Amino acid sequence: MQFTPRCRHALATTTAAVTMLGLTACTSGEVEAGGTPQKIEQIGLMVQDMSNPFFSAMDKGAKEAAAKIGATENTQDAQLDLANQNNQIDAFIQQGVDLIVISAVDENGIEPAIARAKQAGVIVIAVDTPAKGADAVIMTDAVQAGEKSCDYLFKEMAGTGNVLLVDGTPIQTIRDRIAGCKNVLKNYPGIKVVGQQASKNDRASGLAVTTDMLTASPDVQGIFGMNDPSALGAVLAVEQAGKSTQVKVTGVDGSPEAVAELLRSGSPFIGTATQNPAEMVRRAVQVAQDIIAKKPPAQQTILIPSELVTRDNVNEYQGW
Repeated sequence: MQFTPRCRHALATTTAAVTMLGLTACTSGEVEAGGTPQKIEQIGLMVQDMSNPFFSAMDKGAKEAAAKIGATENTQDAQLDLANQNNQIDAFIQQGVDLIVISAVDENGIEPAIARAKQAGVIVIAVDTPAKGADAVIMTDAVQAGEKSCDYLFKEMAGTGNVLLVDGTPIQTIRDRIAGCKNVLKNYPGIKVVGQQASKNDRASGLAVTTDMLTASPDVQGIFGMNDPSALGAVLAVEQAGKSTQVKVTGVDGSPEAVAELLRSGSPFIGTATQNPAEMVRRAVQVAQDIIAKKPPAQQTILIPSELVTRDNVNEYQGW
């Protein structure tokens, strides 16, 4: 069983009887308020869904960043469950972590747990999507990503035709990508959105919702998937419908799977707007160190620019 440094200090300076009382308090979630840690020695990374390669790349970035500063690192998978993330934060508090890096399942619902962590003296940095109460947020410029992906799609459609939007879970970063797509839609009066349904951000649900939308609206020339897994699910739906030569698909992430699809001959997939999940975590660790050094970020939200990867430039793309 592990205790926070604050609890260990309290236990060391009391009598045996009071020590037992302190032990109970320190292991029940009632952690004493603490100031900013003096050094980052333990990092807790919380991801939404480790089955998504995006979060595997985050895990890799966290381990690299921790090794660079001589810290330990522990990654926890929420499996898209807010209750899991609440429990994981409480566990991290008990373990005495100095920094929590979180990709929140629910940016509002996680706020009380983040408040508990900060009360215990833990720095909390949100990545990929905002989380209420976090010390800072580091994310892709998601509006820009949606704009770049859809602008390329609409140009490749020669500015005319019907499109489907494969949406996702209602978190800020996904809403921003859809908003970015709709921003550039205004510049293409010849293009019409004939369907929009939410996937669960993975390939299987992307396949399912795209199949449904293609059944309802078979006259489609383009599909925007708000992340690469859903877009690649849409690609499979297009191929199963026998429309590979009629429909073009784009996504967001710049994932290894998307790169492989861009290289596959005859694929309807033509482009993806990049994210850099490992860099988000590396920057989170740097921001936390700056906070310890009394140099907090000038802006609470730090946006990483998105780039467009297509068949034309995929061989130059560094990837995750």
